[in-house]
Amino acid sequence: MKKAFTMIELVFVLVVIGILAAVMIPGMKSTKLREAAIQVVSHIRYTQHLAMIDDKFDSTDADWYKSRWHILFGSSADTENKIAYSIFSDKDSLAGTAPDGKPNLTNNEIAFNPENTDKYLSGGYSGILTSSDSRATKNMNLGLSYGLNDLNGVVFNGGCASATIKRLTFDHLGRPIQGTLNGFTKSYETNKLIQTRCEIVLSSPEGSVTIAIEPETGYAHILDS
Repeated sequence: MKKAFTMIELVFVLVVIGILAAVMIPGMKSTKLREAAIQVVSHIRYTQHLAMIDDKFDSTDADWYKSRWHILFGSSADTENKIAYSIFSDKDSLAGTAPDGKPNLTNNEIAFNPENTDKYLSGGYSGILTSSDSRATKNMNLGLSYGLNDLNGVVFNGGCASATIKRLTFDHLGRPIQGTLNGFTKSYETNKLIQTRCEIVLSSPEGSVTIAIEPETGYAHILDS
């Protein structure tokens, strides 16, 4: 005689599955928002990697430190007023002109996408590159690709807290620095080397995810709530 589940047993299994889903699903982050956080962490680590292998020290250039590698977040009409970010080295000082803190296309300031060298590691930047440009990395426009909030989709808290500046820089040791380097007067301005955990909060209508960047090591990771 073949054994089979009775109707009561099947109903019981379905009830248990339903209870587990009701308990677990509300506590899980949105897959889309989580994907955005994983991507940003990966690109923060890549920015740190570039800074460590591409030391900008030049004894003949007093402003050499302004060329360190950045990751910069912002929105403009060129990003369809959605939050996007770019990875770049402000090489203007190396070209004999004043650094402007912007990811320009000249002098190869913006990093190339290692997965597709026909594209830049930028989701768009005002007056430089539109998000619709074929050379842009589209998923670096977090608003268009992942639904992050237009104005406050990316917020810097903790050791990198700022009302307006949404950028991180790394030195040749991989240590995170806050602030806009083209305004610095020396390689390490007072209180600009991050001393406490930096937290970057990504937000969308689905919730929020926090990315932590640790002081000294610059280690970037997602905080589980």
